[in-house]
Order: sequence, then structure tokens, then C-alpha cells
Amino acid sequence: MQTSQIFFVVLAFSVLGIIYIFYPRKSINIRSVDINGKKVGVEVVTTPTSMAKGLMFRKHLAENSGMLFIFGNSAKHSFWMANTLIPLDIIWIGNDKKIVDIKENAPPCTASVIRSFCTSYIPQEKANYVLEVNGSWCAKNGVKVGDFVSFD
Repeated sequence: MQTSQIFFVVLAFSVLGIIYIFYPRKSINIRSVDINGKKVGVEVVTTPTSMAKGLMFRKHLAENSGMLFIFGNSAKHSFWMANTLIPLDIIWIGNDKKIVDIKENAPPCTASVIRSFCTSYIPQEKANYVLEVNGSWCAKNGVKVGDFVSFD
């Protein structure tokens, strides 16, 4: 390959990289979730990479805060606690914003052979959203299947 060809290939990849970094992506403006009058400040995740990481390696989650997973489809989205250091309540929410299932107080899983020892949690019904909050949050706040959720 000649020097000029290499230059143009490098230039093309550089331009594509800059476009990728600065191109505006669809913005999700959800900052909190309301269930039964209780507000939860949320981090919103929508990409496969951010969803796969979730709340892994977090040593603490502030009270009344959580992570909201927004899926592009309605399905039985399974969750596991691999490399999660704190117990969590996992709340599956349908397209109509109604809670369809809850796994309360899912224990942390830091097993060295993760695939063999960490439990996968699968909801009974299809969901479009999943909210993860501190373990026992649902019990403390009277949150149950059938409750409605609003996003702010």
C-alpha cells in the first residue's frame, strides 16, 4: 500500500471516529421512577454493554436510587447477580408500566466460576423495563406485582 493510500485510510477512520464520538444520540430524559408515591433516582441504561455491566462491582447504592434498564422489546429478560456485591430487588415492568414480577433481595454472587454458581432470575411475564434497587426496598415500601410505575 502506498503512503497516500495509508494516509487516506487513517484519515477516513479518524473522521468516522470523530463522528461516532460527537454525533448526537437519542437522549433518554428519565431521571426518576415513581412507585406508590416513592421516588427512585435512576441511572438509565439502554445499550447492550451498559446493560451487561449493570450494577456489577458497586459496593454501595444510595437509598432510593437504582438502575433502569430500557429494552427495545417485550420479553422475559433474565438477570443474574454475577460480580454484584450488594443484594438487589429486581423489578420487571411491562409496556403498560405495570409491575409484572419482582425478585426480592437477590443475593450477591462473586463466585469464581460464575456461570456455574450464579442464579439467573427470569420473570413470570414479559417486560419492557427492569428496575434494580437495593435489596428489601420493595418490602420496605410496600411495592408489589400489579403496582403501576411512572417515569419522570
